Amino acid sequence: ALDQTRGWFYSLMAVGTLVFDRSSYENVVCLGLLLAEDGRKMSKHLGNILEPMPLMERHGADALRWFMAASGSPWAARRVGHATIQEIVRKVLLTYWNTVAFHVLYARTNGWTPRDIAPQAAERPSLDRWLLSGLNRLTRDVTAALEVFDTQLAGQLLADFVDDVSNWYVRRSRRRFWDGDPAALATLHETLEVLTRLLAPLTPFITERVWQDVVRPVDASAPSSVHLASWPSYDAALIDDDLDRVMSLTRRLVELGRAARAEAKVKTRQPLSRALIGSTAYGKLDDQLRAEVAAELNVEAVESFASAGDLVDHVAKGNFRALGRRFGKQTPRVAAVIADSDAARLASDLASTGSTTIDVDGPVELTADELVISERPREGWSVVNEHGETIALDLVLTPGLVRAGLAREIIRLVQEARKSSGLDVADRIRLTWCGDSDVAEALREHRDLVAGEVLAVDVTQAETAGNGWHTYDLGLAFAITKA
Repeated sequence: ALDQTRGWFYSLMAVGTLVFDRSSYENVVCLGLLLAEDGRKMSKHLGNILEPMPLMERHGADALRWFMAASGSPWAARRVGHATIQEIVRKVLLTYWNTVAFHVLYARTNGWTPRDIAPQAAERPSLDRWLLSGLNRLTRDVTAALEVFDTQLAGQLLADFVDDVSNWYVRRSRRRFWDGDPAALATLHETLEVLTRLLAPLTPFITERVWQDVVRPVDASAPSSVHLASWPSYDAALIDDDLDRVMSLTRRLVELGRAARAEAKVKTRQPLSRALIGSTAYGKLDDQLRAEVAAELNVEAVESFASAGDLVDHVAKGNFRALGRRFGKQTPRVAAVIADSDAARLASDLASTGSTTIDVDGPVELTADELVISERPREGWSVVNEHGETIALDLVLTPGLVRAGLAREIIRLVQEARKSSGLDVADRIRLTWCGDSDVAEALREHRDLVAGEVLAVDVTQAETAGNGWHTYDLGLAFAITKA
């Protein structure tokens, strides 16, 4: 930006030096240019300028502030346009707002307030402890970033955390919120209260609205404005790096499982019997996290490849980095012997004792770090392997699984009908239906599941569809009325 250098920095230095015999500044930040969305410099001549006030009227002042503070390095040229700012609204501000609205809805539905007794943080489920760990880490890291005026890093940390809250914690805890679980409600409230204070410098308007509508009504001691509240501090004892690592592994396995479903063209609503994951990954997850994987992937069980017996083929190869430190020039020869060995035996030895033996001019003991064992199931599976993690989904659909999938499809259709009818999330309904033999069998078998999910106090089968009923190609027609 030559105009900044010539017009401001040089002039200030020259004047300060001439008059006071010293520069008028110690550090300088040279701001980059704001470019149009097509990468060209904004110019009245080109007709591609964007005026700030219309931008704020269309997208909100907070979105424009976020763009200026957090969307890139101040000294780098940045493209700005309606699409760019709308993306900030969608990914950050709207996600934050919807999470707050979700919390308010279920707190109100269950009559919950922060004054209600909740378990101590250490006694809460894994998901709650993971979120509180991330919250305290976020507070520490955002504070450090803002202390050195790194608003770009602070914004990235905050945006990532907002996504974690919405697309993992809330997504995986919906049933707990519906049940009024005090640990889940307390955890989300505590998180949103601190998150609102951390976001306030960058997005002062939406956070003030949340503070007035969500925090002050339930906390008489809260300051009159979020901008008068103290900056949050963090508790290092609540930061659990081990839990964060295994939760990251859990989420990675879920992503791989979704990819395996997509590759096999099997909808998530269709239950499957089981998913297989690597033995090492299986050992790192406790029962709660395995249950999260199973629920998110809609499988009845999560098992290790080691339990699959002859369903699995093993492939072994050497970890050249680890072997090289030990065997030097002999590494290629040792790796060749590993590749020619019985991979199933090597895997079994590692699983049972943590080491195995090969013959290289005599017995040579190898550890798990020196080997890479890949496990792949045989026919009838969908397998995805990325970054050293493998997941396999059993694609065989029994009649029972097909009926369970049909029941979940019925639940989705009824929920859509509830929404389009304008029913409140807590309203109970009466469900009257008729359908072909497959639908009838699925509904009879899973009647309690369907009733529980759609809040039906009565589920009645009719002989024929009535006027105004919802009808669908899968052989189902139904009507719902508020109970």
